[in-house]
Amino acid sequence: MPLKAFRGPKVWLWRWRRNPLKRRADVVEAWVVLGACVLTVLAGVLAGLAAAGSVEDGLARERAARRSVVARVEARVPGSSSHSSHASAGERVWTRVRWTVPDGSPHTGQVRVEPGSKPGTPVAVWTDPQGNLVSPPATASEAAFRATLIGLLVGAGAAAVPLVAGLTVRGRLERRRMDAWDTEWSRLGPQWGRMV
Repeated sequence: MPLKAFRGPKVWLWRWRRNPLKRRADVVEAWVVLGACVLTVLAGVLAGLAAAGSVEDGLARERAARRSVVARVEARVPGSSSHSSHASAGERVWTRVRWTVPDGSPHTGQVRVEPGSKPGTPVAVWTDPQGNLVSPPATASEAAFRATLIGLLVGAGAAAVPLVAGLTVRGRLERRRMDAWDTEWSRLGPQWGRMV
């Protein structure tokens, strides 16, 4: 508490006020701080919005391009279709399946199915426009979540660049000011002894 009384009240925007003791370094530092703050906010917001929009557009194009197709199991899948006590409910086995694309050409691939599936068992798979197997596309809510998360991360990363640059420039200005004070003090300090 005593230090606060010694320092006096906090004065906002003191570098922008008219003062005969204000140095040119104070004005430069004020502009650096203001510029760094504005650039930090602008870079973060614009980069975050651009990244989020790009991710959401890409996932929307992916949703539009991928289609669900019914494939058929080609051969009997090893294992028992009824779950035993040691097998988990989500256990699946790799097997070969066959499907046809809209142009009529047949395709085959490997997917995971329930153990003990018989030949001809229908399995839903996702394909790209060429008919190749792909993972299921993200739903609209998953796409929004991914876009928001990536937008926040990219925005924070982009905002860090002008923030760190502004802090670096401000630190150098502070160091130059301290060096100037040391120079002044070394010149004027010895004169204090003669005044007494």
